Amino acid sequence: MKQEQIQIDAGKRGTVLPHFWSRCIGAGRANEGLRAAWQRQLKAVHEECGFEYIRFHGLLCDDMVVYWEEQGEPVYNWSYIDELFDFLVEIGMKPFVEFGFMPEALASGTGTQFWWKGNITPPKDYGKWADLLKAAVEHWIDRYGIDEVRTWYFEIWNEPDLWAFWNGTRSQYFELYRVSVTAIKSVDGRLRVGGPATSNFVPDGRFDGETEDFSKHKTFLVEDLNTLEWKGVWIQEFLDYCAARLLPVDFVSTHPYPTDFALDGQDVPEGQPAELRGRSRSRDCLRDDLEWLKKTVQSSAYPDAQIHLTEWSSSPTSRDYSHDYLPAADYIIKSNLDNTGMTDSLSYWVFTDIFEEAGGPPQAFHGGFGLVNMQGIRKPAFHAYRMLHGLGTEELDRGREYIVTKREDGGISALIYNYADELLDSVPISEYPDHAKARQIQDMGCEKELTLTITGLPAGAKLQLEVLDAEHGCAAEAWRQMGYPRNLTKEQVEQLKEASANTKKTEYTADKDGTAVIRATIGKWGVAALTQKKS
Repeated sequence: MKQEQIQIDAGKRGTVLPHFWSRCIGAGRANEGLRAAWQRQLKAVHEECGFEYIRFHGLLCDDMVVYWEEQGEPVYNWSYIDELFDFLVEIGMKPFVEFGFMPEALASGTGTQFWWKGNITPPKDYGKWADLLKAAVEHWIDRYGIDEVRTWYFEIWNEPDLWAFWNGTRSQYFELYRVSVTAIKSVDGRLRVGGPATSNFVPDGRFDGETEDFSKHKTFLVEDLNTLEWKGVWIQEFLDYCAARLLPVDFVSTHPYPTDFALDGQDVPEGQPAELRGRSRSRDCLRDDLEWLKKTVQSSAYPDAQIHLTEWSSSPTSRDYSHDYLPAADYIIKSNLDNTGMTDSLSYWVFTDIFEEAGGPPQAFHGGFGLVNMQGIRKPAFHAYRMLHGLGTEELDRGREYIVTKREDGGISALIYNYADELLDSVPISEYPDHAKARQIQDMGCEKELTLTITGLPAGAKLQLEVLDAEHGCAAEAWRQMGYPRNLTKEQVEQLKEASANTKKTEYTADKDGTAVIRATIGKWGVAALTQKKS
């Protein structure tokens, strides 16, 4: 049994706590955002988790009907994008614009990625690509106003360091960035543009960024899997390239997943040990990555550039059962609290299982990235972000597995979690269709006895402790008890929604001296959120 004893004076002054975890959230592709269920779910996630921006692939793909040519002349059509962006602005969110993939009429080749076949080739005419981006930005300024669009972000492409997403060379990507940032800034110099949106941090190794054979970009010499040096692919080279050409870089973006190699469409480079595939890194690897990244940016020609991790999750596969279970919530909370002040955003990939990179979801729970599943049933990961959003903006105290804060209304809020000490890695992958490992990990660890003493409260102040554990709020466990039905009936959907909302809530009252003592047992991988109710 673990023990957690916390004492805090509610009247003390604290320090500013930035809610960078609420800055941005991901989604699969733009066209999915035209669906009614996607929009309903995003509205709910935005309202309860507080996300400000949303980023997705495929904005320029042909299913968005953006670009074609007539007699060699470009034709632009914004109707589908307008429908999507109008919705975002209406609910109070903003697009974190990822420019990609390539419209077929502008593509230099036929290479595609994903079930929905996003074209991953460089443009056959960089001038027409630049004109397309300039026209898009001018249209958005006309539609939403310059003050609004200046608050957006414009990211050039997605993971160009992976052959799966960019089958050109590194030099061709750098040229894409050059013409893109020049075109966008020609409209308004205060628009925010960045990149290189590279994939997860990978072992230091040798690659030739000029070669036409992109498979050589990731040829590594690995001698000891346990002593890998982690570096950000292309980031230093990208910053050096831009500095040499006096190109603006308003933010640096990358995707530091805690696994060695992406799983969807990616595999271990030829000649490397098979053990690398899906190997989880240390549970603290995000801190290591961010320390390197922050130092690299600060020592570059762009020390004031923001840092945005525009994709991140416990793994980069949409068929990983660990996304559905309780440890995902702890990993989210731990990673965010441990990296306060290290980045401007840590964008979880993604908010919904309405997500079709590998095709349509095969069943109700299948290890999808989403905070909610296809039917909008909330996973423990959703509760993690909801509870993080419930923290105040003033930090009063923190420890290894807790934080205590004060809200703007003066009320106290706290978050306590119970990460299994036995698991030194990030949450291991449990690949569909076998979710035995996910349940095995959820059974690791032990209970935690919490004693939280708060002084300096108003006499009679009311507080609520909400506990999320395997029996309270974990829909995947309720689904297991149903017998893992692949296709849910309406009644089962409602039952699982009720189960996902069934966290354990206990009320407490401060005594006449303004002291409240909260005692509770937090189960394996459990999370507890304390909130002082408004008087």
